[in-house]
Amino acid sequence: MTSPVRFARHRFPLQPIRSLLTCGTIGLVLGCQSGPSAPVASHTARLPVAATAETEPPTAEEAESPAGTIRQVQHETPAGVDSETGPAAPSELSSGPAADSESLRGLEWTAVTSHPDLRRLQHEVSAAWAKARYVDELPDPTIGANVFVNPIETAAGSQRANLSVMQMIPWLGRLEAQAQQACFEAFAAQQKYEAERLRIVADLRVRWYRLYVLGRQIEVTEANQKLFESITDLATLRIRQNLGTVGDVQRGALEISRLEEQLVIFRQQVESTKAEINRLAARPAETPVPIPASLDVELPDWSHPMLRQVAWERQPAIASAHLMANATRWGVEVARLKRRPDVTFNASWFVIDDNRPATPIVDVGEDAWSLGAQVTIPLWREKYDAMEDEATWKHFASHRTVEDLQQQFDALLRDLWEQAKAADATASLYRDTIIPQAQQTLDADQQSLKDGTVEFDRVIDDIRNLLTLELGYHQAIGRLATALARIHQAVGVDLAPSRSPAPEPLPAEPVPAEHIPADPGV
Repeated sequence: MTSPVRFARHRFPLQPIRSLLTCGTIGLVLGCQSGPSAPVASHTARLPVAATAETEPPTAEEAESPAGTIRQVQHETPAGVDSETGPAAPSELSSGPAADSESLRGLEWTAVTSHPDLRRLQHEVSAAWAKARYVDELPDPTIGANVFVNPIETAAGSQRANLSVMQMIPWLGRLEAQAQQACFEAFAAQQKYEAERLRIVADLRVRWYRLYVLGRQIEVTEANQKLFESITDLATLRIRQNLGTVGDVQRGALEISRLEEQLVIFRQQVESTKAEINRLAARPAETPVPIPASLDVELPDWSHPMLRQVAWERQPAIASAHLMANATRWGVEVARLKRRPDVTFNASWFVIDDNRPATPIVDVGEDAWSLGAQVTIPLWREKYDAMEDEATWKHFASHRTVEDLQQQFDALLRDLWEQAKAADATASLYRDTIIPQAQQTLDADQQSLKDGTVEFDRVIDDIRNLLTLELGYHQAIGRLATALARIHQAVGVDLAPSRSPAPEPLPAEPVPAEHIPADPGV
């Protein structure tokens, strides 16, 4: 078990959230090792990294084909992406894969500044710091007055009333320990706010990427609907030449209707996704949201050990758990110092009447004064032992929370990284192999249909197969972007595409804690 950490006095002004995160992660391993940057394959139909491109993204050309010619929907990189300079440096709120950077960045800013959950957590952080400002102050003094109905008769005169003032002074070391505990709890509350901010931003990005995928699915479906119309026109022409049947035309019309059904579903999902985006951005559900025209996403030069290292240093949930462990450590100190006595000082003034004859023995009519002190005696050892045991077990439990969170994020990052690699490999396979092969098959069968050597149904199946593959390609890109967004959330910071060392945490001054028992499991 490490020694408890002492923060500077809580009256210092609050530091920015990211500085607090660095200060809170005491005892964690320093920055991850840097590694060489390797070239990575980027997927097409995309824009630069979110919040980096300053120009409007170009609109992808619609896939149109003349009658009798069936073409694959284009998967080319839109004009406007500078292959030499690349995207600019990522911004604070938006980094990693994104589309329509200005729109996404504006949504993220609106969400961070207006989301009700974040505003609630801000209020809780303010409340925690308000507690830290008063928890080490002395209790209020007590003023008392007594008026005697029947005065107390003394040789100096009748005592009519008395006035007393009392001040209880707790053990000052306990007040300091309570202040340190409150400071750590306030820092932990700030890290909870940061974790919630990361969650909301990640949810917003995931839905933004889903909106892009839905937009591309609609575009591909509409393009393939036109392809079916062209092949149906070809079937009609073959009937006029006595080479086809009416069933071929009806089959084409049926496929067009099926695609129209898919379009209805996709458009409904678009509206639902827009409503979710507006909810996360704290806007009315009917607020217009543009569909991203393109998306830039590539598999970064990361590794699971590097992601785990960064998460253990920068993840706000882990930082909050570490801070709460330090807070409970000071809670043990508070419980131990409850055995120390509290002292109460008092002063009393007795009002005496001048209603006695003068005498040299006493001063007639002179008011009396008294000073006193009281000390609490902590006699009940079992009670204080139980209080210290309670605080100690809470401290041990907080350490188990840190370990559990580290294991959770370790497994989560491994899962997300494998998802990202699988999605990248799937998208590359679709783009480089499967879709070109399906297009070649369709072209060959289309020519054979003109020659009358294949059936019309085979061409229909080729078109449907190509449509499915094109949709799968964009879904793979969406899965890759989603996995990377969740990785950014899990590590607690927007990472650069290449490996780079994380900032080192600021040092903290430890203080001894000889009276805190050691946890055998630590």
